[in-house]
Amino acid sequence: MKIVFFELEGWEEPRLRREFVGQDLFLTREALTAENARGVRDVEVASVFIGSRVDRAVLDEMPNLKAIVTRSAGVDHIDVEACRERGVSVYNVPDYGPDTIAEHTLMLILMLARRVKELELALRKPEFKPVEVRGWELRGKTIGVVGTGRIGSRVAKLALALGMRVLAYDVVRNEELERTHGVRYVDLDTLLSSSDVITLHVPLTPQTRYLINRGNIRKVKRGALLVNTARGELVEVEALIEALDEGLLAGVALDVVEGEWVFSDSWRRAVKRALDQDQHRKAVLALKLASYPNVILTPHVAYNTWEAVERIWDAVIATVKKITEKPQAIAASKNAAAVASG
Repeated sequence: MKIVFFELEGWEEPRLRREFVGQDLFLTREALTAENARGVRDVEVASVFIGSRVDRAVLDEMPNLKAIVTRSAGVDHIDVEACRERGVSVYNVPDYGPDTIAEHTLMLILMLARRVKELELALRKPEFKPVEVRGWELRGKTIGVVGTGRIGSRVAKLALALGMRVLAYDVVRNEELERTHGVRYVDLDTLLSSSDVITLHVPLTPQTRYLINRGNIRKVKRGALLVNTARGELVEVEALIEALDEGLLAGVALDVVEGEWVFSDSWRRAVKRALDQDQHRKAVLALKLASYPNVILTPHVAYNTWEAVERIWDAVIATVKKITEKPQAIAASKNAAAVASG
């Protein structure tokens, strides 16, 4: 069976060669594009990461493809419906790092509360005035957790350990958080207006796209901090910029932002075409956000610990092996899940 792994870092290659002895294996550090898909037209299983955009044009170049295994929880970089139409199964890794991402979220919250980026910029000035970069304690403050799945629940517990009050919003309540930890569920507008810190932990769906937008961002408590380590398209960038310009938000920390690809060398190398109007607008807005002294951006790396990456690879390798052993069966390891089955 022809198996291709895209977006490798290099260190994984010896393990993959050991794990898939006897298979027709192709390993590359490039992201998957329609252009390089032509070089592996006979591939049957492809593993990708979030830098690959698996759309109809890519699928057209891979007519023998049976399965895509993404090394991520999210699948918004894959046209799942197009895969379903072509009989291509899609697998993700939904549960590899709630602690990893929750800890990154907490780091960003602390950095905003103590104004770390502004402190660094203040050191460049001829005269340092502590009052200009005075921060806030988290104890006694209210955090609003939007989405209380594995990651959001872990963030809530970390916040409670710091002495924060926790509000939550989700379509499905976590009864353990309510019963054991005293987390209070409220509607989204109440959460926005009552929280000193707002943190997002929901998947990107048609219902959650621009969950934070120009219509509701003005309901946010003045001086609040906003953190997003989920998906960039949960937040309308124009709304963020307006809220920052008007002083509504005291700080924003984003591991993800719409147009985040503009910061990626691998994306720039992979895409050899001019930006369309919408891509150009998103790129300009993302770059503008980066210029604010009270905005912290990290490059979509909340997942990025050795422990989490190892769990991802364990799940992906197990899933690919099951596919190769039983090509006609729906293959999923205990840590990987089928998103769409052909």
